[in-house]
Amino acid sequence: MMPLTMVREGEENIICKVGGRGETKRFLENLGFTVGGMVTVVSVIGGNVIVNVKDSRVAIGKDMANKIMVN
Repeated sequence: MMPLTMVREGEENIICKVGGRGETKRFLENLGFTVGGMVTVVSVIGGNVIVNVKDSRVAIGKDMANKIMVN
């Protein structure tokens, strides 16, 4: 298990854990980051991570990406 920030671009991974406190966790889950879901890193630009999750392209900050654990 590793944080989303450690994933190579183009690699598909399974979300194992979504960390953070209540509001942060709910925010990430509302964006589609749910346990068991698939996530692919599209690119990393200036610390922001752009990913494909649930047929959507989403950009999140590095601090948020570190809360998402993948396998």
